[in-house]
Amino acid sequence: MVAGTNTWGSKSGFILASVGFAVGLGNIWRFPYVTGENGGSAFVLIYLLCAFGIGVPILMAEFLLGRRGASSPPFAIAAVTAEVGLTTRWSWVGNLTVLTAFGILMSYAVVAGWVLYYFYKAVTGDMLVPSAAAAQVAFDGLLADPLTLIFWGGVALFMAGTIIASGVQRGIERAVKILMPMLFALLVLLMLFNVFVGGMPAALEYLFTPDFSKVDGGTFLAALSQAFFSIGVAMAGMMMFGAYLPKSVSIAQSAMIIVAADTVVALLAGLVIFPMVFHNGLDVGAGTGLIFQTLPVAFARMDGGAIVGVVFFLLLCVAAITSIVGLSEPVTGYVAERLGLSRRKATVLTFGALFPFSVISALTFSSWSSHKLMEQSLAFWVEYVPNQVMLPVGGLLIATLVAWRMPLSISEDELNFGNSQWFWVWSRLMRFVVVPAVFIILLTGL
Repeated sequence: MVAGTNTWGSKSGFILASVGFAVGLGNIWRFPYVTGENGGSAFVLIYLLCAFGIGVPILMAEFLLGRRGASSPPFAIAAVTAEVGLTTRWSWVGNLTVLTAFGILMSYAVVAGWVLYYFYKAVTGDMLVPSAAAAQVAFDGLLADPLTLIFWGGVALFMAGTIIASGVQRGIERAVKILMPMLFALLVLLMLFNVFVGGMPAALEYLFTPDFSKVDGGTFLAALSQAFFSIGVAMAGMMMFGAYLPKSVSIAQSAMIIVAADTVVALLAGLVIFPMVFHNGLDVGAGTGLIFQTLPVAFARMDGGAIVGVVFFLLLCVAAITSIVGLSEPVTGYVAERLGLSRRKATVLTFGALFPFSVISALTFSSWSSHKLMEQSLAFWVEYVPNQVMLPVGGLLIATLVAWRMPLSISEDELNFGNSQWFWVWSRLMRFVVVPAVFIILLTGL
């Protein structure tokens, strides 16, 4: 039982940690890009329906499993299924989510290393470049240097591991109470900066002018997928955070706040990035390169760009580290529970095992980038398998377990709506919307 010695000291600490887990690098670049490509505000409306109609219910399901089982995901699910007379083989769903988190961490640590490297370059004044071609050369140079990739990925893991080793209240909660307000403040500061510098009208038109001619079945799938992956379900983190949650805290209210905050961050990110891109006449369709290959040029062309660049990459560092904390906490919790270790020893073992896998991931971007498997790069498979296969499979199994296999009375007791009508809505959403929707995401990913 992990919850006996580790609980959230406050509701705000729990919510900030969960938001920190949900808000990652994907929010900063992917959501604005996908929004613009899928009809602007038409896509935003569809995304909001998916986030609150699908994301919130399944997030609540993870929290209630974690709190009911009061353990790391495999043990929590085993405890809940044993309580209701189901086979404890369902615990393999928890094992899958922990393995998914570990798999995502392999590549996420490398990308977080890129962010830390660019933050270092921004602080030292070496990040600004005069042209997109020069930015491309600089980024390619980073990828071609495996030792640099490994070093900065290791620094990202060390920072997150230090927070994890300190415990729930003294480590995670204390860190997020500083880091998450900082993230929001930096986003707002950069958005206000864009208001005065220029590019905001074009960005607002790009992001929020509805173009229903671009809306088709693919738009709905894109919105559904973005909601599912952005909120962070089926990665074990939310279930682990639920294990530390006191009974007095409302799961439904917390889930709504977390998803709302996650969405606000994504929208703010669009109002930070795209005004800079439009104002400088750069490529809005650069994808991941928008951060590492386009923005260094934008910062070089603006007054005070060196300072703005430092602030922006500091923002990305916060998003990256808090997400690594959320991903690694359930893995560490499982190792501690499975092997009967103290938190610090479990942290050392977890990150000690994770580091060589992150080295492998770094090499797939660098020295091994020319090697292919089934006509795809190794880096593609390192990212594809946990994100596009394991993640939706885990989500589908969690939703199926809670919606169709567990007695609804267990969920009703944990959620404690106080109004039976709201529980009826949640249970119907889980059964007839969430389960089919996640199944569609799985088929699309495959």
